[in-house]
Amino acid sequence: MTAPDADADAHANAIREHGFTVLHDAIPAPLRHALREALEQLETDAGAGFAKTRFEGTRTVRIYNLLARGEAFWPVPLHPRVLAVAERVLDPELLLSSLSAITLAPGQDAQPLHEDTQRIPLPRPRAPIALNAMWALSDFTEANGATRIVPGSHRFDAPPRYGAEHPTVAAEMPAGSILLFDSALWHAGGANRTEARRWAIACYYCVGWMRQQENQLLGVPGELARRMPRRLQQLCGWSVWQGQYGHVDNHDPIEFLGGERERPMIWDDAPRKP
Repeated sequence: MTAPDADADAHANAIREHGFTVLHDAIPAPLRHALREALEQLETDAGAGFAKTRFEGTRTVRIYNLLARGEAFWPVPLHPRVLAVAERVLDPELLLSSLSAITLAPGQDAQPLHEDTQRIPLPRPRAPIALNAMWALSDFTEANGATRIVPGSHRFDAPPRYGAEHPTVAAEMPAGSILLFDSALWHAGGANRTEARRWAIACYYCVGWMRQQENQLLGVPGELARRMPRRLQQLCGWSVWQGQYGHVDNHDPIEFLGGERERPMIWDDAPRKP
């Protein structure tokens, strides 16, 4: 087993056991700075302000659909170390469910505890169906609102009751780290009691058969999608799961972007009557 494979296996096993893991030194400094600059420019250009609800954060700037807002964000879902872990935990044909920025300003209160698939009508505990990758573009500390987690809660038989209080642990990590966690893990954004902003990008993957949080096929204009790397196109949904789900007239959607299908559709391999 090569070192990268062993690293991915170890992190995938940690997620299965504890519900989370941290990739240290995962975001090269030039990429981290470029992402921060792109987000700052987006806030200016789009006039992005604070969210309006307690859950999203009344002192938090959230920017959704980042793939459509600049090529600077395209490398995020394609991060090789993250994808290697995500494919082991979820599915080699996984999808990008959403890509958004979550920037906590000073004075932001703690978010209510929740899990990200509690609207999915499947019993808990269950095999992972979604995985969160929280990119730390600044240090994550208990004081500035580091994500708070309940280790092992991905194995609980129910999500947390909204507004209930539970003991949590702050997922502290230096800038350049990526927190990966099973979306069934109980978690919440922390309170920012500092004078500086906490910068993060949330990259959320799901199994290939599951509906995405953000409709990538409508959210990303076709002219942009055609310029994307093929793997990113597939993550957005220009793909077919198990050679069957997501096809268009028995064609792989990648063909509509000018690509060629790599694998046969399920019917191509089905027994044929003489």
